[in-house]
Amino acid sequence: MFFTKQKLVILVLLVFLSCKESIKNQSSMKKIVIAHRGASGYLPEHTMEAKAMAYAMNSDYIEQDLVLSKDNVPVVIHDIYLDDVTNVNKVFPDRKRKDGRFYVIDFTFDELQRLQVIERFDPKTGKQFYPKRFPKGKGNFKLHSLQQEIELIQGLNYSTGKDIGIYPEIKNPKFHHQNGKDIAKITINILSQYGYKTKKDKCIFQCFDAKGLERVRKELKSDLFLVQLIEFEEETKKLKHFATYADGIGPWYKQVLDKKEAGKWEFTSLVEDAHTLGLKVHPYTFRVDQLDEFSSFEEMMKVLLIDANVDGGFTDFPDKMVAFLTKK
Repeated sequence: MFFTKQKLVILVLLVFLSCKESIKNQSSMKKIVIAHRGASGYLPEHTMEAKAMAYAMNSDYIEQDLVLSKDNVPVVIHDIYLDDVTNVNKVFPDRKRKDGRFYVIDFTFDELQRLQVIERFDPKTGKQFYPKRFPKGKGNFKLHSLQQEIELIQGLNYSTGKDIGIYPEIKNPKFHHQNGKDIAKITINILSQYGYKTKKDKCIFQCFDAKGLERVRKELKSDLFLVQLIEFEEETKKLKHFATYADGIGPWYKQVLDKKEAGKWEFTSLVEDAHTLGLKVHPYTFRVDQLDEFSSFEEMMKVLLIDANVDGGFTDFPDKMVAFLTKK
């Protein structure tokens, strides 16, 4: 009888220790830091300098937004437009379309190299979007291609021994198709040439266009880790469909929040529902200079990364996110 009780005590103890270790492992599971357009809180977005700075800050992944040039080069830039981040209106004043905008797709890569990249501004007023960031018009920053950025990151991985990944996003595939270009196919082929082919490779591929991303999986047969970006509230109800082709979702962080009661945040079911379907959750965008409902960046990180239990996120300030997670 004593032996049976002793075994029972040992069994209970082992189960307790196992559960404790499991909880510990769960709470310490790595949250990934995605450098949104590079270290864009400090240097003009999507410049090589911003990417190198993000690398030095030990981001897990560095993001590349992609738009095709006239000669089918994937250019690293946030939008299909040029006039809110470059001096295109001064260099090529006669190249705007009827809507008054300048489009990346209307310029060859060589022509794009003549432009200077500027801190994001309103093309109508000329006013800098984030006034406390890098001064508008200062420095000598240029546009670059996906290939050039991959070679920078892979070269730094080689020379430093780190293994920092890339997180490309194809912008507006429908617009590209309307202009006779297949941005998804071109991008997937380039990624494959540089060794990014499967979920095991350090490449996460994202897009807002659900049909475009589903095509990447089913028609183009890509085995990369795919993330469906979410912009509109009604899209949060389509998780089951997203899970048929994607490995994760990238919602606006406010879609994770519900309401604040008695000083404590409550959350929507988005993260829990996504996790139930096996989807990772990487919200956008964590900014020190755009806190909105939060009193500090520290609070923002705690609420979203810890309390809401997202799996990582996009930030303009990768050093501050890394510092938060390092302390945990």
